[in-house]
This record gives sequence, structure tokens and C-alpha cells, in this order.
Amino acid sequence: MCRNIRVLHNFEPPATEDEVEAAALQYVRKVSGTTKPSAANQEAFDEAVRAVTEATRVLLESLTTKAPPRDREVEAAKAKARAAERYGVRA
Repeated sequence: MCRNIRVLHNFEPPATEDEVEAAALQYVRKVSGTTKPSAANQEAFDEAVRAVTEATRVLLESLTTKAPPRDREVEAAKAKARAAERYGVRA
């Protein structure tokens, strides 16, 4: 999975439209192998981002869980701790 795509399901508050679109953009960039498509491919790239955004929105709205919603700050702190363990603490 692309490192920049984050889990969006089961957060309180729910994922924003910007977060869903950012994840879709990262996915399309990863699959296409480019961060900035050529002018000839821009329309196809933009359409793919729209389609993945919509599919992601539908998926998130359809998922159910019995687990309590996750807290964004707690999850961010866990990620920061994992990164510090993996890469060390910056001076």
C-alpha cells in the first residue's frame, strides 16, 4: 500500500471529502506511476481520481463495524511513536 494513503474507516469525526480525495489521488498516482500526468493523459488521470473518490465514498458509507470509533489524535500519536522507533528521534 502507498505510504501516504491512510485508513479512513471508523474515525470520529468521519473522514472528510478532502481526505477521501487525497487518498484517491495517491492511489491513482501510485497505479499510474506518475505524480503529474502529461497533458495528453490529464483528462484520464482526473477522471480516474473522480472515480476512485466516488468508489471510496460509497465504500466508507457502506462499511459497518462494532468497534468503537478511533480517535485521530491517538492514532497520530501511535504513528509518530512507530516512526520514532523505526527511524530514530531527530535531534
